[in-house]
Order: sequence, then C-alpha cells, then structure tokens
Amino acid sequence: MHASSPQGFLVHHGRAGIKETSPDFTVIASEVPAVASAVFTRSRFAGPSVLLSREAVADRSARGVVVLSGNANVATGAEGRRDAEEIRRRVAEAIGADENDVLIASTGLIGHRYPMPLLRAHVASLRWPFPGADFDAAATAIMTTDTHPKIRRARCGDARLVGIAKGVGMMEPDMATLLTFFCTDAAVGPVVLDDVFRRVMDRTFNALSIDTDTSTSDTAAVFASGLAGHVDLVEFERALGALALDLVKDIARDGEGATKLLEVRVTGARDVAQAKRVAKAVVNSPLVKTAVHGADPNWGRVAMAVGKCQDDLDIVPERVTISFGAQEVYPGTPGPKELERVAEHLKNAEVALQVDLGVRPYSTAEFTAYGCDLTEGYVRLNADYST
Repeated sequence: MHASSPQGFLVHHGRAGIKETSPDFTVIASEVPAVASAVFTRSRFAGPSVLLSREAVADRSARGVVVLSGNANVATGAEGRRDAEEIRRRVAEAIGADENDVLIASTGLIGHRYPMPLLRAHVASLRWPFPGADFDAAATAIMTTDTHPKIRRARCGDARLVGIAKGVGMMEPDMATLLTFFCTDAAVGPVVLDDVFRRVMDRTFNALSIDTDTSTSDTAAVFASGLAGHVDLVEFERALGALALDLVKDIARDGEGATKLLEVRVTGARDVAQAKRVAKAVVNSPLVKTAVHGADPNWGRVAMAVGKCQDDLDIVPERVTISFGAQEVYPGTPGPKELERVAEHLKNAEVALQVDLGVRPYSTAEFTAYGCDLTEGYVRLNADYST
C-alpha cells in the first residue's frame, strides 16, 4: 500500500478485454462499510451505470465502485441495463458486499454493449481481499483519451485523502465526460460529507469546461472509511477542495489537443450565479480559445463573450474591466506595448483572464472557470475517435 493511501481501501486493476491492450477494469473497495456521496450527469441520455449508482448511493453508504473504461454502455436499451446489473452483482459477490452497496461507472464509446463473456471471465478471477491499494494503477485503468493518469493525495490531521480522475473531452458540466473518485479514512457523517462534497464539486469540477458538450456517464463519488477518526471539518473541506481543484487543472491541461490551461476569473458580479455564467461564456468561446492558442492579443473576443450574456441587463460595458494577467486592456484602448505584454502572457502554459463586471463594486460574488485552448489536435482526435 502507498504510504499516503487512506486506511481501509483495496484496489483491483487489470485488462478485461474492452480495450485491445491497455487496462480497462478497476474496482475500488472499502474493507468496512463506508460513508459515501456522489453526483452525476444530468444528461437525459444518462447510461445505466449512472442510474444504478444513483440508486446505490441514495442511502449515503457504499462499499465501493467498479469502473469499466472503453465502453460507456449508453443507449443500449434493456440489455445494457441488465449487463450493468450483472457486472455490479458479480463484483459485489466477489468482495462480499450487497449489490446495492456497489456503484458502477462506465466511460467510452456510446451505443455498444459490454463484451460480456470477457467481463464475466475477468470478474470470476477476482480474489478478495485484493492484494493492495494501488490507486496509481486505478488512475491508469479508468483512462480513455487521457494522455496520462491523474491522481492527487492530501492530508488532513491524521486522515489521508486520495483522488483519481479521467476526462479530457466532452467537458461541460454538470460535470463532463468525467469520472472521479475520492477515498479518505476521515470519519465524516453522511449528511456532512454529502454537503461538503457538493460544495466542493460546485467550485471545482462544475467550474471545468473543455468543449461545452455534456457526457452521458459523468460520475463523481467520495468514500470515507472513518478508520483515521474525526477531523476538523473546515480543514477537511479545504483539503478535499484543494485536491479536487488540482485534478481539475490536471484535466484542463490535458484537454483533448490542448496546449494551455485557461483560467477565467469573474468578480464584481451581482451573485455567484452571474459570475459563473459570464466565466463560462468566456472560457467556452471558440474565438477566445483559439486566440489563446495562437497567442493573439485580441481582447475584443473576451468583450464579445461577456456580451453574449444578453439577459444580464445590469452588465454595463462602461463598468466592465478586462485584464490578461496583470495587463488591463479595457476600458481604454491598449497601445502596442500593452498588447505586446498581453501576447507574451498568452504564450505561457497557463493563461489567466480577469473580468470585473462592476455590477456591484464591493461584491464578494466571484467565480473562476477552468478550460483550455482549442487546437487542430482536438478536431483530429475527435474526428478519428471511433475508428
């Protein structure tokens, strides 16, 4: 077990045959009943994995999750639902759990059923207890078009936290083509954990966008074994939030075809909802994203994106301030030296844009959205994805 892994969790990882060569199957299981919370896609085409997991976590307890990578098992009808139920039931039997205490998550191509004979054979090979808690291997096994695994660890008093995530495209919350799982040995009550997790998700993974498309399979879950005892809840939320934000930035940097991380911070808003709306309008704009990619100091594209929020009648251009890094470009007309500084900032691997709406000058309502640039690589990868 990794020295900083939380107590009480074991991990299985391997290749079941969904993918030709790479790992595609993982189980993260708690040795004891765990407190759990989860949030899911709101897509009307949500797959059976999402529907089953919603039911499983409704009582805010679980033993773990089985993840299949390379096949979303979405739009596969009643047969797809039965397949997901069977896999979950067989995994639950393997770890000595009730099937309603196991979540299931799937990611990959839509419209294809699982290769059930291969999966049955793989699940039959599971032996409990698993030999260790290799979360790094689990982070690899859940990947699809990711270029590298995403894993982060943190401490909170005597408790340890670990988080893994996958996702680089189809990224517009509610969440994204996203799977992310957190385990901790902190003792946190079910109501408190659910409240904390939802607040953390709102300001991290629900602040992430790659391409405005919402997945059918998004699943984010946290499991708390409680074996390290109670922790300061304020510190716990801070640690979980920082860990989640690190994963969000890892995903944005690894966005399909991406070369730059884009952060858009909006301040001076009427409320957080308005700040989020404007930040998303900017981070999702193809024209802003391509300007960032080409290091083109075309600040007018940011003004355009803010202006798309047509129903926010209290946004008045004369009160808005736009900056790239430390360089303010609006109001006023930036000269050649200012534009040169903007262009230099846009060459960085991490690009920061700031928009102060001036709606409420002393307002603390703000929101930061995270995304990436738009490149030829994104088009090519997605044009060829299923072939």
